[in-house]
Amino acid sequence: MKSHSEILIPHHSEHLWRYTPWKRMHPTEPHDVPESRQMSITGAELIPSELPASEEISRSLLHEISKGEELVIANECMTIDVKASGHITSSSLKIVAKGHAQLMIRLVGEAGWAGLRIHGEVLSGGCLSVGFVNQLTSDSVFLRSEDWVIHRDARIEHATLSGGGLTCKSDVRINLADKGSECAVGAAIYGSEKRHDDHHFEIHHASSNTNSTLVSHAACDGASRSIGTGMLTIDEQCHQSDANQVFRNLLLSEKARAESIPELEVLADDIKAGHGAASAPVNPSQIHYLMSRGMNHEEAVGLIAEGFLIDAFREIRNKEVVDFLRDELTLHLQCLVI
Repeated sequence: MKSHSEILIPHHSEHLWRYTPWKRMHPTEPHDVPESRQMSITGAELIPSELPASEEISRSLLHEISKGEELVIANECMTIDVKASGHITSSSLKIVAKGHAQLMIRLVGEAGWAGLRIHGEVLSGGCLSVGFVNQLTSDSVFLRSEDWVIHRDARIEHATLSGGGLTCKSDVRINLADKGSECAVGAAIYGSEKRHDDHHFEIHHASSNTNSTLVSHAACDGASRSIGTGMLTIDEQCHQSDANQVFRNLLLSEKARAESIPELEVLADDIKAGHGAASAPVNPSQIHYLMSRGMNHEEAVGLIAEGFLIDAFREIRNKEVVDFLRDELTLHLQCLVI
């Protein structure tokens, strides 16, 4: 296994790093392994653990600068707060889910650079609902890498609300490893001012009778930019599988930008697979209608954006997770208006 300093810096032509180069996300110089302060995680009992090494460049860096910790969650509801503080801070977390469980993760803090790696698995017959909220301060840089393995007849619901930080790069990969496994992924991204938020999703169907949905909505205001890329792969012999991914962008200002690139690689027969992407400005008639009912312009735009973003979680069955994300989104938008 190569060390981080031995890994080649990815070229900008690579799909994963096309819009946010690695040198922009590294806290110092691209091949450095800087000292990092461990993030503070409260709300759960963690035990020391070792995450698997990786030759993917972001995972390699986080592996070398972070201490690994493990969380086992079984038939319970849990909320953990991850606090990022200092110049450079990071954490690596292994999650093992048994039975039916839900996990809310709230990322907060004023770190200059924050990195979070998660390596998780949902054991056979289990269901894990995850709600992740990025509430970093507006000048933070955030690097996030996640890998999930879903076993036989298990399900993961993975929902992200991203509104914090200045420059963010997120790479979430889900492996539907066994027959009957499934995932529902929802992402709601809100961009304001000069915020840059790049989300990459990979869903790998590695067995037959597997199902996946991915819904990503980005609402961009100011001079913000959102990038959403998705890679959906269905291996040979993975028959009776169903997969779909949709990216939608709502442009709230003339200077806002959004790109969506869904991709499919289907090697099996007897499957259903689809993808789509669309971008559009906010409808002026909707704003006019809400303002005629007593709202000012900012309130009207905020309400439209809120409804659009919450719709990204329409495939998430866990009501508590959706309510948690809705409350966090409402608070975030209210703070922007104030």
